[in-house]
Parts: sequence; C-alpha cells; structure tokens
Amino acid sequence: MKKDLTLVLLAAGMGSRFGGLKQVEPVGPNGEFIIDYSIYDAIRAGFTKIVFIIKRENYDLFRETVGKRIEGKIPVEYAFQEITDIPEGVEIPADRTKPWGTGHAVLAARNAIRGNFVMINSDDFYGRDAYQKIKEFFDSNDDNDTYAMVAFRTVNTMTENGSVKRGVCQEVDGYLSNIIESSIERVNDEIIATPLDGRDSFKVEENALVSMNFFGFREEMMNTLSHGLVKFFDDNKEDLSKCEYLIPDVVFESINNGKKVCVLESTDKWLGVTYKEDKDFVVSNIKKLIEEGEYPYDLWK
Repeated sequence: MKKDLTLVLLAAGMGSRFGGLKQVEPVGPNGEFIIDYSIYDAIRAGFTKIVFIIKRENYDLFRETVGKRIEGKIPVEYAFQEITDIPEGVEIPADRTKPWGTGHAVLAARNAIRGNFVMINSDDFYGRDAYQKIKEFFDSNDDNDTYAMVAFRTVNTMTENGSVKRGVCQEVDGYLSNIIESSIERVNDEIIATPLDGRDSFKVEENALVSMNFFGFREEMMNTLSHGLVKFFDDNKEDLSKCEYLIPDVVFESINNGKKVCVLESTDKWLGVTYKEDKDFVVSNIKKLIEEGEYPYDLWK
C-alpha cells in the first residue's frame, strides 16, 4: 500500500567552496536548479510533501526562486535552522557563527514532519532511481526499527576538480554496519579516502558504496535527534566553537541501539557543483538527460 512520504531538503548551508548559494545556481535550460530536479524526481516517485530547511534570512530568495514554482505541484513547508535553537542552558560561544550540523538541521523540521520522511542535500543531484527505491522501501516496510539509506558507487560520485566528502559504507547482509566519513579523491589512478577523524587514509574500490546523506527515517527519529542533541552539547561543552551534530553519527548511534538501516544501491551518477569548475559538467549532463527523455525541456511547464 502506498503511504505518505515527506522529502526534507537540507538547504541552510552556504557553499563555501563554491562561493555562494549553490542551491540557487541555474543548471537547467530554463533556469532550473539542482533542487528542482530533486523535487521533480520525488514527485514522480510518489512523495507527498516537501519541507525546505533554510536560513530564515534566505526565505524570500527561496520562496521566489524555488518555492513558488512548485507550491502548486505538491504541499510545501519551510523550517528554519537557527543557531539559537538549542537546549535550555547552553551558552553559545562568541566565535560560533554557523548552526550545529545536519542533525540539528533535520531537527529544525520537527514540527513539519508527520510519518516517514527522507532527507537529502539540496545541492546534490541523485538521479531518479534513488527516490523510486526509497519510496518502494517505505511502501513495503512498516518496521519502526528499520530505516533506509540510498548508497552510490564511489566512481559515480566524484568530481575531476578536487576532493569530495563521502561516507564510505560498510554493510552486513544488506544492512549498514558503519560509515567512515572521509574526503575522497583520485590519486594516481586510485581512489583514496582520508577519514575526517584523522585515521589513516585507505584505498577505495570504484564500485564500493558511499553515502551522500540520502536517508529514510521514521517520525520517531525526531525524538532521537532531540535527545541526542542534549547529549551532544554535554559531550562538547568544553569546545562548542566548531563541533557539529551530524546525521551519520546519529545513524551510527541508532544502529548501536538496535536500529537497522537497509542499504539500497543506486547505479545512477551523481551530479553536483562542489567547485565552480563543476558547473559546466552538470549543465551538459542535465542537457543529455533531457535529450534522452529523462526530463522534460521545461521542467515545471
């Protein structure tokens, strides 16, 4: 039986390496953004609601450039990630200027989520297959202790213009057992992952699976995030200047507490504007997909 499913788009971050709001950089022939193609794929897969997580000061920009053209296609809500949305008693350091990471961002949508939801990065083009597979998972799986993650082959998620951050996945019998958050780059015809926690670098096979923050959760994940945020601030109270409350860490903690995460593999190729030099590649690939009939020339006409 088909069920309601909300798509939560993490769109509060500024693209520091790109030098602007990556989420509103046109890549389609009629000024479409990557986020437009994500929403289009979600709608045709059967998602029933969109929630944008943005900065409050970007609301007008997002509403004008993205929200208004899809509000007639699917219900839309906005949630604001704010640095002050924290447990009572926590003091924000004077040098802390950005919010508290992806876990904190998802929690910002707690009042807009009812039922199952999928979170994605708004500046990543994942391809149609990912949305279809995770919608099919939720339509056929009612186990509240089982989440889902769409993983991609490493070779399909890279850019020629530098390193990318990916979560190298380890799985057992189709379920996620670990994620090693890493910086991945091709070096001398090999793909090398450098863990962000300082561990030694290691070689990654081209078809090894990596995570790009495409997770499917039950509504109760909001309670997990809320309780976890309290623990996060307690654990990091001596240094709150740069620490981040990240979704992969929450997922790993959930696995340790008995949850399961089903790994769904997509063979689609990722597209994204991590660096300015990536844009032409993304535009040409979108154009090719349109020519092949995967997307209409005018996405929202």
